[in-house]
Amino acid sequence: MGLPSTKRAPASMLAYTLLSLIAIICTHDHPRYFTASALSSHGPTIPNVGTGNHQFLSRRDALIGAVSTAAINSLALIPSAEAAPLEAESVDLAAFNAARTSGSSSGGATSAATPSMPNILGNSDKSKRKLRRAIAPSVDPSPLLSLRGGKGGKSANLIPRVGYSLYKTLPEQVGRCTSLALRCGVRHFDVATLYGSNAEVRKPLQFYLDNGFAGLTKKGYYAEEKAELLEIFDSISLSGEEHAVQTVGVKSKAVGPLIDGSAGRRARRDQLFVSHKLSNEEQSTDILSVKRRIKADIAELGVGYLDLVSIHSPLTDKARRMASYEALLELRDSGFVRSVGVCNYGLGPLKEIEDMVGDDVENHPAMNQLELSPFNQHSDVVKYCDENGIAIGCAAWSKLSGADGPSEGWAVVADLAKARGCTKAQLLVRWSMQKGYVCVPRSGCASKIERVAIAENSYGGVSSFTLSEEEMKVLDGLDVGYKAGKLGRRDGWSDDDVVGPEWDPTEFV
Repeated sequence: MGLPSTKRAPASMLAYTLLSLIAIICTHDHPRYFTASALSSHGPTIPNVGTGNHQFLSRRDALIGAVSTAAINSLALIPSAEAAPLEAESVDLAAFNAARTSGSSSGGATSAATPSMPNILGNSDKSKRKLRRAIAPSVDPSPLLSLRGGKGGKSANLIPRVGYSLYKTLPEQVGRCTSLALRCGVRHFDVATLYGSNAEVRKPLQFYLDNGFAGLTKKGYYAEEKAELLEIFDSISLSGEEHAVQTVGVKSKAVGPLIDGSAGRRARRDQLFVSHKLSNEEQSTDILSVKRRIKADIAELGVGYLDLVSIHSPLTDKARRMASYEALLELRDSGFVRSVGVCNYGLGPLKEIEDMVGDDVENHPAMNQLELSPFNQHSDVVKYCDENGIAIGCAAWSKLSGADGPSEGWAVVADLAKARGCTKAQLLVRWSMQKGYVCVPRSGCASKIERVAIAENSYGGVSSFTLSEEEMKVLDGLDVGYKAGKLGRRDGWSDDDVVGPEWDPTEFV
């Protein structure tokens, strides 16, 4: 019952007042978002901002893969998921509150009711969307790549182009490796059930998410490191950030450093990208079993949701592959997972998915991670993925420098690296970036050389040089179809699966 002496305000005035209050709350409570007008005061002017609408550009959105200011402007004019209710004439408070609490320190999964980001992956014509390029070669690509993700695969999910893989990292080294990777600017971590390190990865990630680098320092993660080594890591991290904002034409102040402490947790989680892989043993025709397994992984990692979950290999059978993939799509649509991918998939299992989803191209995998290098470029698989909007990820290349590596081709890589003044691993990371791929190099931390390699192979570590067109042609000319059976890696399979030197998981189906 209203007060008898007071006239009720018109509904439109109440709606306007509520919208204004929400805009103020979003702007002040969420430091990871900047209004377009705030950005224009620090960087390039963003036209057509409009009046009466608060439009948001997140730090990650500001670094999305487009070099031109115009492309950044177009992103700035797309409200984030949390800002979506501001566009409406009236506000759905339930949806708004769900959006505000998603990704919070409680660790819960994003609510299915969270308003999703508008589809920026293509226009409404399915045939044209199918030809959207997820693989765009560039001399100096941006640090982030847009993957299909969100409910129905209709939203953008931004993945750091260079990450860090926990493949073969010893359990006792996981914490130190992860904290050092964070220190040099890495925000993309590649984990898997088969790596057996999720519980160890959780610890540094939690300290970082809760209190930033202050939390890691307080827990002693950098106590063993010499000051000069930490200076190298800090310098490389800063170099990567500066190059990133130069690449996309936005000043660093507009996407400035995060604050330490609990107040910056949501922003830190927003920048973090955790990619997980479902093992062959976990694949099942029981969809509920697969979903329970992934939810258990989310709980073990303590990150609230997973940015990407992939089927680790196709080495099971069609029934399990299809049911497991369907389970991952359901987890994506309910908010537990942002994007769904596959690993080591050749044309056979990829076309199985195409047959299952039909014209619904948004349900194609967001990414296909392969054992891919200049020596085995999987041209047919890459071509198919490019035509179907599937990004390509490169796994670690540790064995390429071993006794089983292609000696002649490796000598060419060594000569190019020496001429460039970089390491062979840096050259391969740079090659994969310029090809338009995502890459996840790895290194241990037992020696100083290994620890430095973590920084050298990060985005900041490879942003100081580019490969010329001629150098790229030389590397592209090294393709000899060097199979996984020769490399000796066991990333998604075991010794029992490998039937000879010419065996490769992409040819399993």
